[in-house]
Amino acid sequence: QVQLVESGGGLVQPGGSLRLSCAASGTFFSIDVMGWYRQVPGKERELVASATRGASTNYADSVKGRFTISRHNAKNTVSLQMTSLTPEDTAVYYCNAYGLYDARGYSGVDYWGKGTLVTVSS
Repeated sequence: QVQLVESGGGLVQPGGSLRLSCAASGTFFSIDVMGWYRQVPGKERELVASATRGASTNYADSVKGRFTISRHNAKNTVSLQMTSLTPEDTAVYYCNAYGLYDARGYSGVDYWGKGTLVTVSS
């Protein structure tokens, strides 16, 4: 099992920056993929960025060049540095972990944090 705890959300003005952090804890050896999703009311949750254990990254087109994901495997943490924020980035951001290795082997299950609200507004 994995518990994910996010931090760093809040209110920021357009053009500003914000950093989200997520820490994973629990009884596991490693996690395949860690990333960030976001959701606004009435819309589906969408991928923002993800990072594999091998440091491969993937970004949504809407955030390329503005957001940077970083992962620390030994600490089981993942962060999202967000710059040049716009009102369209306003959403609840969720930390995600997928692909868990533990004493029972591998499980292709998604784990989610509770989410942190990011509001971009003047």
